[in-house]
Order: sequence, then structure tokens, then C-alpha cells
Amino acid sequence: MTDRASLEPPLEPFPLPKRLAAEALGTALLLAIVIGSGIMGARLSGGNNAIALLGNTLATGAGLVVLITVFGPLSGAHFNPAVTLVFWLRREIGGGHALAYAGVQLVGALFGVWAAHAMFGEPLWQVSTHLRDAHGQGWSEVVATFTLVLAILGSLRFRPDATPLIVGLTITSAYWFTASTSFANPAVTLARSLSDTFAGIAPASVPWFIGAQLVGAVGGGLLGRWLFGQEGKA
Repeated sequence: MTDRASLEPPLEPFPLPKRLAAEALGTALLLAIVIGSGIMGARLSGGNNAIALLGNTLATGAGLVVLITVFGPLSGAHFNPAVTLVFWLRREIGGGHALAYAGVQLVGALFGVWAAHAMFGEPLWQVSTHLRDAHGQGWSEVVATFTLVLAILGSLRFRPDATPLIVGLTITSAYWFTASTSFANPAVTLARSLSDTFAGIAPASVPWFIGAQLVGAVGGGLLGRWLFGQEGKA
């Protein structure tokens, strides 16, 4: 979830296959964390959704810090098509590479869900029945993704070394201040529709969430470009 211009060492020495592998593996591990911690939280909470959500939140935020720290110097650690879209609009990643990033993020997300199901003895193939179609939840996804993109751009402008921590803390807080629990990621949203567990989302709710996420990402990118005085690179 970082950009290639601000990391040391720069991404140029790493060939595209390694960068795509980092995006796929990082996204897979992120989904394994999200789904797995949701299952564990639901099983141990005795039906208390607040406790289950707290466990889900802490695992996801901590996992993001680790994954972005490890994979950021390789690929930028986007793990999120909406973030990749923002950096494409900023001309910090080419169109072909952006499409490749989004493709491997989606594939990695699916494998991450299946990995979590296998760890907990769940059927690998599932379809969620958890509808999330309230208007407030759609608006929450706009706000959550807008906030995430601003956090990324602001940290890269002023505190690039702190980006992993800032992103992890942003998602941790957004789990609780948004009505949707902050998916903020189209790949995550699609993959979670294939898990009928605590963190799932019904397929009927997926288009609504993804549309909101793209609106929030573009809005955050436009404001971040102006607010932080950053110019895209050709």
C-alpha cells in the first residue's frame, strides 16, 4: 500500500515477476489473517460479536504492519486494486503493470480465503450469506477508502518510514468508526464474498461496496495530490 517512489531500496531493481509475486503473496496472507482471525474470534467469543470484532481488528492491523514492512520494498505493498488505481492515476505505475497488480491481488485474495478455511477445517468453497446493504455501510466504504488513501499519501509525503504503522492503525481504527468495518479494498471484498464466516459479505452486497471504494479512492487521491503538494511522475 505504498508507492514505488518513496521506498528504499527503490523498486526498479526488482523485476516484474518478483513484484507480482509479492503482491499476490501479501494479499493472500492479508486475507488469511482477516478470515482466519474472524473465525477464531467467533469461535472463542461465546457469541459476543464485539469481542470477535476486536480480535479480528487487532490481527488485521498488526498483520498489515508486518506485510507492508516486508513487501513494501519489493512491490510497494498495495494489496488493493483501489490503491493501485490511485497510483496509476498519479502516473507512478504504468497501465499494464497496474492491471497485472490488480489481477494477482484478486487471485492472491482467493487463495488467502481458502487457506484460512483449510486451517480451521471449514469447507474450502463457500458463499457468504451476510448481507451488508444498508446505505450507511456503502457510505462507510467511501469514507474508509478515502481515509486510507489520504493516510497512505500523507505518510509517504511526510513520514515514509512510518507508512506500515500508519496504514495498520488506519485500518484498525476504521474497523470501529465505520458501519461497514472498513473493507476499503475491492480484492478483499470479492474474496470475502466466498467465505460464509464472521468476516464474509454476501455477493449481492459486493458491487455496492466496490463502487463506494472506488469513489473514495479517487476522491482521496485527488485531495491528497492537492493537499500534500505531490506531483505524479510520468
